[in-house]
Amino acid sequence: MSTKIFVNLPVKDLDKSRDFFSRLGYSFNPQFSDENAACLVISEDIFAMLLIEPFFKSFTKKEVADSRTSTEAMIALSADSRAAVDELADKALAAGGSTAGEPQDHGFMYGRAFYDLDDHHWEVVWMDPAAIEQQPA
Repeated sequence: MSTKIFVNLPVKDLDKSRDFFSRLGYSFNPQFSDENAACLVISEDIFAMLLIEPFFKSFTKKEVADSRTSTEAMIALSADSRAAVDELADKALAAGGSTAGEPQDHGFMYGRAFYDLDDHHWEVVWMDPAAIEQQPA
């Protein structure tokens, strides 16, 4: 069995967050979704649990970071091509997200970043497979 990752993110409005990520082309697993949470399916092994803030707070004794004024994490996703990077970032912006920086083009690696509706920082990156193979092990 492969290891799966579940990133838990606090959200202010679960319905708006569902709509935002649906517009990016993602789906949700209804088995792990209810009025407090939505299980965003990123891939077969990667999920983001979008939790309304009061529910998110019930899992920690610490204060929840205010993503509008601080960054606790950057969630990076790989893409199959430069075009796929642009496609996802453009969808995020069209769905109400905002730009988190200028595109980064290093020739062998290309990426763009955006903030979702709750200002969580997302990166989308493509790396040339030939450049990866040339790296020493």
